[in-house]
Amino acid sequence: MRAERSTIVFNIMGYIVISVLALLCLLPFWLIISGSFSAEDDIIRDGFRLVPNHFSIDAYKAVFSNPMQIIQAYEVTVGLTLTGTILGLFFTSMAGYVLSRKDFKYRDKLAFFIYFTTLFSGGLIPWYILIVNYLDWKDSYLALLVPALMSAWNIILMKNFMKSIPDSIVESAKIDGAGEFTIYWKLILPLSTPGLATIGLFLGLSYWNDWFSANVFITTESKYPLQFLLYKILASAAVLKTDIAGNLGADFKAPAETLKMAVAIVVTGPIIFLYPFVQRYFVKGLTIGAVKG
Repeated sequence: MRAERSTIVFNIMGYIVISVLALLCLLPFWLIISGSFSAEDDIIRDGFRLVPNHFSIDAYKAVFSNPMQIIQAYEVTVGLTLTGTILGLFFTSMAGYVLSRKDFKYRDKLAFFIYFTTLFSGGLIPWYILIVNYLDWKDSYLALLVPALMSAWNIILMKNFMKSIPDSIVESAKIDGAGEFTIYWKLILPLSTPGLATIGLFLGLSYWNDWFSANVFITTESKYPLQFLLYKILASAAVLKTDIAGNLGADFKAPAETLKMAVAIVVTGPIIFLYPFVQRYFVKGLTIGAVKG
């Protein structure tokens, strides 16, 4: 009886602590939402509040002053995110599968070369010369897509996760006459769903939040991804360049503080709704891939 009471008390305290922590995590995001719908003068005078003193959509008018530009940027970002995530998962999982096989002759050497890239890098200038001069990807979507397809961290994580799959599965498939790609595609991938979901989330967030590559390589405005376009809108020079003030009227004063909040909502909103669908796989894939050696 005492054990049951102590368990109930422990569960209640645990739920209370978790609820408080969840509220603390949600509070900053709620302040961003509230700030984006607040009047600019209220933010400057009183700071951010949980509930706006005066409701205003001026910040969203500024962001969506040219809606076709925003829609086009969304299309570029969504296309890059989906394509990069799918291709990245395919190549990363193949590399992880090969490196997890004990019968692969060059496994240790390739694993060392991949790990070596986490310690040293060529730097920004050689990277730029490679992309622009040798690959001729200046102002091309390939400059945004290809460099982020694979990373040493994702390959190592995938390799460690696939090592947790029993070797007997591969051996039994070989006895039945299955080839290497058949084993990889029909057996290993279905068993690697948590690891794939984890790395897929990493890849998706990487492509969705990438603005630096566009800043370096993209010059055509119609090819801007969403993050880089909104980054330019935030700058005062970009506000004039995109004709926000002219589109909204001569008497309209473009907001500054509330515009930052509105941009944060526009950028982070869609990707936040993706996380609950992969959350149950995320923790399992990350812990297994990190613990298994």
